[in-house]
Amino acid sequence: MSEEARLREEICRFGRSLFERGLTAGSSGNISIRLNDGGWIATPTNVSLGFLDPARLSRLDADGRLVSGDEPTKELPLHTALYETRSDAGAIVHLHSTHSVAVSMLPDVDPANALPPMTAYYVMRVGRTALVPYYRPGDPAVADAIRGLAGRYTSVLLANHGPVVAARSLEAAVYATEELEETAKLRLLLHGLNPRLLTRAQVRDLVTHFGLDEAIAEEMPETCSHPHHHSHKSE
Repeated sequence: MSEEARLREEICRFGRSLFERGLTAGSSGNISIRLNDGGWIATPTNVSLGFLDPARLSRLDADGRLVSGDEPTKELPLHTALYETRSDAGAIVHLHSTHSVAVSMLPDVDPANALPPMTAYYVMRVGRTALVPYYRPGDPAVADAIRGLAGRYTSVLLANHGPVVAARSLEAAVYATEELEETAKLRLLLHGLNPRLLTRAQVRDLVTHFGLDEAIAEEMPETCSHPHHHSHKSE
């Protein structure tokens, strides 16, 4: 089996897994993998991730032109912008996962840190997540919003739409997307309950110990707390 054939099978396998576990519904969501020649393989438009055909995946050249397969997802601008600004990105997953979408709709979300550091695995697999404003699905302007982040994030929440996550491999991108969704679920479960979050020192320790991007710790607020986290003085 050629490398491209293996990657096509991988997209279909992970797509089915995401669909069957309810992380994206209907024909929503899309996946892409960057190839060594600079081109990509992407999922087609209006096709369920649960029923992908390896032979019909969209093959694009380095300029994003369709070479073979079905018409690609209309969300290509999202993928293009992340690949352009993250040279280390080998794959991208975009879903409409319920809890991540719900968090993107809350009024008190920090655009620079859409989710607080609630668990070690969120910090390790995702790092930080940016929130960008709402754009119509497929609107090329969303690519400009992602480019405006200047490659500082591998994880982006599109307001009222869903997460877009890049990583070195498709497996890593899927795992990061799942961790993002679980953290969003925790955020909603604990909303208004003043949860204990990881401290900045604890985040720095994870960055040092696991060799993570230093920017994760450097750009974290001095107090890694929920916007409504207040200290309680004894009376």
